[in-house]
Amino acid sequence: MEKDIFCKIIDGEIPSYKIYEDDDLMAFLDINPEANGHTLIIPKKHYTDIYDLDSVLFTHIFSVAKTLSKKIVDTLGASGVTFTQNNGDPQLVKHFHLHIIPYYVNNELIDVKEIFNKLKD
Repeated sequence: MEKDIFCKIIDGEIPSYKIYEDDDLMAFLDINPEANGHTLIIPKKHYTDIYDLDSVLFTHIFSVAKTLSKKIVDTLGASGVTFTQNNGDPQLVKHFHLHIIPYYVNNELIDVKEIFNKLKD
C-alpha cells in the first residue's frame, strides 16, 4: 500500500511547517490555508479515521488542539477558531487529521512561512 501524504510528511519525505511534535502527534501549517494559522494535527501512527482512534489518543489530540488553538489566537490575533474533522467520503486524505481553522473578521492571507516564523517557538 502506498503511503499517504501525511505519512510522507511524518517520515520527512515531504517538508512541512511543523509547529508541534511529540511521540504520538505532529502539527503543521496547511500549505493551502483557509485562514492564517490553519493547522493540521495528525497522529504519527496511521489511523484512517476517528473510528480507529482509542480514547487516550483522541483525548491527547484535543488537548494539543486546545493548546495550539490558544497559541494561534493569541499570537495571530484571531477572534475565534473552528475544529474540523472528516470521516469516510468527505475525507480527502484517508489518515485521521484535525483542522484548526482560525477565524478573523478580515481574513487577508499572508505567506505561510511568515505565519510559521511567528508560531514556531
